[in-house]
Amino acid sequence: MAKFTIETTYRLPVYRQRTHDAATLAEACRHAVEDNDWDDAKKDYDSSGETYVSGAWEGVDSAYRGPALPVPGQFGEAIQRKADHFELMLGMLKILAHVDDLQAPDLPAWLPRARAVIAKAEAILAEEPDPDPDATGALGSACIVRELAVSRVREQVVAILEADPDLASISADAVTDADIHSACVVAAAAMNLAEAIGAVEFRAALISIGKAERRLASGAEGGSDHA
Repeated sequence: MAKFTIETTYRLPVYRQRTHDAATLAEACRHAVEDNDWDDAKKDYDSSGETYVSGAWEGVDSAYRGPALPVPGQFGEAIQRKADHFELMLGMLKILAHVDDLQAPDLPAWLPRARAVIAKAEAILAEEPDPDPDATGALGSACIVRELAVSRVREQVVAILEADPDLASISADAVTDADIHSACVVAAAAMNLAEAIGAVEFRAALISIGKAERRLASGAEGGSDHA
């Protein structure tokens, strides 16, 4: 029988209560969050979060000593699963909100991706495993990356920027193949290899836009941006 080292975590709220002089509630809130003095902090054990898996490794006492294993989504922190999925859902919604601008032949290609995004969102809300674990679960990250097509991700980069010009301060041409390949690696790992290829490509498109924007802002050359 195999042995695994599993790291579990729960979040414990720490709070303080102070009176702030301010002209408005918003100003008082700003003073409160900018206050760095936590000498009177209290721990709220009654409101602690759920226990979730924050890391997994093969072997005995092997935490952080080797490659981490991809943890099935249902064992992750619920609020983090929602946060990670939010960007993907927002991007897909913006694409479909511009459905009138899509060519009729293009629409059927986007609908399966939208359904995959919805299916995962429903699984997260139900605290269930990510959908279709058998579709890609037996494949490694390298296999998933090979399945992702740079050309298809680039098409989605163009579609995303056309649907939401305010998303980034760059053009689609500024996103290099190196940005896309690096983003594919990140997207495949982030999806725990349980998403449909189309959904991972869409996620990779969003990540590559961010990578290109940060690379250009920092003045880096060559388009190599490691996660």
